[in-house]
Amino acid sequence: MAYAVIVTGGKQYKVTEGDTIYVEKLAAAEGDKVTFDKVVLTDSKIGTPFVEGAKVEGTVEKQGKQKKVVTFKYRPKKNSHTKQGHRQPYTRVKIDSLA
Repeated sequence: MAYAVIVTGGKQYKVTEGDTIYVEKLAAAEGDKVTFDKVVLTDSKIGTPFVEGAKVEGTVEKQGKQKKVVTFKYRPKKNSHTKQGHRQPYTRVKIDSLA
């Protein structure tokens, strides 16, 4: 089965055709086509640092936010605490083709 390792959002993802991946937020609307041209590795080639001419195409399925992560800092004996929440945005992409 053909696969590729792509770089997006500072992270690497191993993908094959038909996969659905969650990546850092991309500036694209739902239904848009996206192309990942930073391909580090394919099943037959290794890039230095990227494989020339290789690209991975996909379709944006959804823009969303992950579940909330709550950080709570408590300082004993100081009558002080801090509560903060964070929801990381993501983009869900369905991989259409490896070229």
